[in-house]
Amino acid sequence: MIIEKLKWRYATKKFDVNKQLPQEKLNVLKEAFNLTALSYGLQTLKMVVIEDQEVREKLVPLSYGQRQVAEASHLLILCIQNEIDDKDVDQHFDAVKALRNTPDDILNPFRKGLKTTINNMPSDKKYNWATRQAYIALGNLMTVCAVENIDSCPMEGFIPSELDKALELDKHGLSSVLLLPVGYRAEDDMFASLKKVRKPLSDTIIEL
Repeated sequence: MIIEKLKWRYATKKFDVNKQLPQEKLNVLKEAFNLTALSYGLQTLKMVVIEDQEVREKLVPLSYGQRQVAEASHLLILCIQNEIDDKDVDQHFDAVKALRNTPDDILNPFRKGLKTTINNMPSDKKYNWATRQAYIALGNLMTVCAVENIDSCPMEGFIPSELDKALELDKHGLSSVLLLPVGYRAEDDMFASLKKVRKPLSDTIIEL
């Protein structure tokens, strides 16, 4: 039952450094990221997957000393594109046409309208919009992790500009937004056995 899986999930504070995610589990997370529901279906996000522990160790100081970055099996970095423009729209609608054989007379009005929407969007609004898409992907990944019995720890606490520089993400036209170390909890992580603290449903749900 998925509710039991979500109760099992917690923001893992200490990972077992001797346990690695098998490739099939990692592939599930890659597919889940790719299947995330995103605005307009444009998929203007990228996910960087880092297994190399030496590389991840160098990122710990840029993550305010949070050891999960290095001790997890893998580090997932959710990134947004620095530029979102007509080519992203064309790539999406070209894929729709190729896969579904949808005629241009149906697609072109949507294609044109979306280009207008994006081109008229101020850069700061476009950045905020793209960033919100990354949070959607994060939520999806965390749920899939819970279902697959993979531990994770969502992180906003890092220095994006320094991490981008360390990984040369600008060469890929990307900026980091969120970190998600994934792996398996350590047996001596005291937080794993603590009861989850949540408000009662009556305080968080409004039914009209």
